Amino acid sequence: MEKHVIPSEEPPDQPSIWVQLKHAIKGTDEDYTRIGLKKAIFLLAVPMILELVMESTFAVVDIYFVGKLGSSAVATVGLTETYLFLLYSIGMGLAMAVTAIIARRTGEKEKDEASVSAVQAIILAILVSVPFALLGIFYSKEMLILMGADAWAADHGYRYTQWMLGGNAVIMLLFVINSIYRGAGDAAIAMRILWIANGINILLDPLLIFGWGSVPALGIEGAAIATTIGRGVGVLVQFWLLFKGGKHIKVLRRHIYWHGKMMLNIVRTSLGGIGQMVISMSSWIFIMRILADFGSESVAGATIAVRILLFTMMPAWGLSNAAATLVGQNLGAGQPARAESAVWKTGTYNMIFLLCVSVIYFIYANSLMGLFTSETKVIQVGSSWLRILSYSFFVYGWWMVSAQAFNGAGDTVTPTKINFVFFWLIQIPLAYGLAIWLDWGHVGVFWAIFYSETSVGLFTLWLFSKGSWKRVKV
Repeated sequence: MEKHVIPSEEPPDQPSIWVQLKHAIKGTDEDYTRIGLKKAIFLLAVPMILELVMESTFAVVDIYFVGKLGSSAVATVGLTETYLFLLYSIGMGLAMAVTAIIARRTGEKEKDEASVSAVQAIILAILVSVPFALLGIFYSKEMLILMGADAWAADHGYRYTQWMLGGNAVIMLLFVINSIYRGAGDAAIAMRILWIANGINILLDPLLIFGWGSVPALGIEGAAIATTIGRGVGVLVQFWLLFKGGKHIKVLRRHIYWHGKMMLNIVRTSLGGIGQMVISMSSWIFIMRILADFGSESVAGATIAVRILLFTMMPAWGLSNAAATLVGQNLGAGQPARAESAVWKTGTYNMIFLLCVSVIYFIYANSLMGLFTSETKVIQVGSSWLRILSYSFFVYGWWMVSAQAFNGAGDTVTPTKINFVFFWLIQIPLAYGLAIWLDWGHVGVFWAIFYSETSVGLFTLWLFSKGSWKRVKV
């Protein structure tokens, strides 16, 4: 029988904010199904925010150095990312399922089952990476041409694509193993992993792109090599810490075996998440293909704007991930009312943060774009995107949290259906219609994104309020 527990107010003897911040960064063994909700959100959100800020810092630094090679190089990164987004969709969909399952087992105090589930997830991640690696190694040039790449990208940029897709296993494992840590409540470990991985990448980026001393200048290929090395080191550290043991999860030798039933449960739960992300990410491929018709400057402007968006919105995603963990663990502990309360609190914090970001975008869009390129057309394209999307951020914050609440509960199917309608049936046709038929150009694409994402946010929040996610079993 469900226990409907409403969280009590924080006790009066709470430690100072600085002490809690130290605990959040260092890691804590607190039970997130029992402590005050504000404290739970803080302890989970801080490392998740710092983790994602570091990830987005890497993206911004990467495009900063690549931007010095010209708009064709930036466009190559953007076109490669359209394929990587398909990979990310599978990795993120799998990660959603893993977070939900690990969080539910942790809330149920079934630590051995959580560890065995973690092993099955890692095996799946490795298996999924193989076909992407083969495509990237042997067909990278053809894949860029298919996306409308210019001559420079086809002749020189394909090496970037070859490295990024060929070494995609490190991307998949980073996604999945960090989702294991987040689901268990070891968000501080996931944070430190990305600090290491992206810190190495940031140091290697300028060295390998431009060369120094006896190190040759590898150009855009150097950016991909730096990324692969940095993430590869991060994966090695992930494995070492997973077997050493964190505050909430540890894999022992007896946990390492093929468990068909658990594997099937992860696959079944992840299908919705994968479908959810495939739909949203593949819609991005169509969007980039439409933009490619307006030239490399349009693709480059959109690519830089997306990097800026990723950097500034990572705190919001960190808060949303914290909500997913709290929903999963509290449902596992039989406390659906506490899970729901966590979402409403987190959504409020998210909305306030993104409203502040929207003001910055509206006022300083040109200045932000100018940090990465001096090309007037590229700045114009990226600035228009930042300003148009800033209008939707009031709703966007709630959408992020409510969608993650469904995922944290293990209901990955509902957001998939929502994404199908709003991204494939609305966003893509609307973008094509406004940009091509009405001749609005790249601005038409950006307004189509605004309309579709504002609508999906309002609908998802309304559906969350209905409460069907509380009855999902994983």
